[in-house]
Amino acid sequence: MAHMDLNLHGKRALVNAASQGLGYAVAEALAKEGARVAISAHDGSAAAAAERLAAATGAEVHAFDADVASLASLETLFEQVVPALGGLDILVNNAGGPPPGGFLDLGEAQWARGYDLTLMSVVRSIRLALPAFDAAGGGRVLTMLSSSVKTSLPNLLLSNVYRPGLQGLIKALAIELGPRNVQVVGLAPGRIATERTRQLDEAAAKKAGKTFAEVRAASIATMPMGRFGEPEEFGRVGAFLCSPAAAYVNGSVVLLDGGSVRAL
Repeated sequence: MAHMDLNLHGKRALVNAASQGLGYAVAEALAKEGARVAISAHDGSAAAAAERLAAATGAEVHAFDADVASLASLETLFEQVVPALGGLDILVNNAGGPPPGGFLDLGEAQWARGYDLTLMSVVRSIRLALPAFDAAGGGRVLTMLSSSVKTSLPNLLLSNVYRPGLQGLIKALAIELGPRNVQVVGLAPGRIATERTRQLDEAAAKKAGKTFAEVRAASIATMPMGRFGEPEEFGRVGAFLCSPAAAYVNGSVVLLDGGSVRAL
């Protein structure tokens, strides 16, 4: 599909946790629009993903190893990324989802891991990005969320707790950082066809004593459009929200779910 010409050419973007899935999809869409992109991953997969992105888009792509759940790792990441890109205009917050489970399944370690991975990774990344944004005269923050900001999801208690907290952060920071020309928005996927979605469905099947196919069919049956979303569809909306085309979008969370979430 042809790019949308969102006036992103030359914009400097960091996309965290972007070696696969939705992070990769947003990084690819930004690169196709001419942005200069840095990606991070925690498992050593960033370099290979950056090569794939560069080959697919012809864009400049930088790779960094970083664990977004670690403050020290994030500090090192920003010390490297900002000089490599010559500044920063766009920060895309992403992380692997917190551990699944219900209230009785989760101990202190899982709660602490979910807190650092899901909530504090965003708080810390925005704080670390602000000096570069100020130097650039402003910036854009896109945080990937989940439909759990609108409706409680089964067997995903940590997501149900921490992601609505991020929605509160986005609204508060839009007000607080708006005078610094920093816009803060969120993008909440419903059911998108990623490896993470497959893993969650496999976990749900095991918990319910059903087959993967049964769980997947039941999920699709609830969807008005009769299908999962594609990562590329998510990526294009993410690129739009990072772009000058969305210049007056601030404090908003966009739900990309094909109409599946019933809540207002």
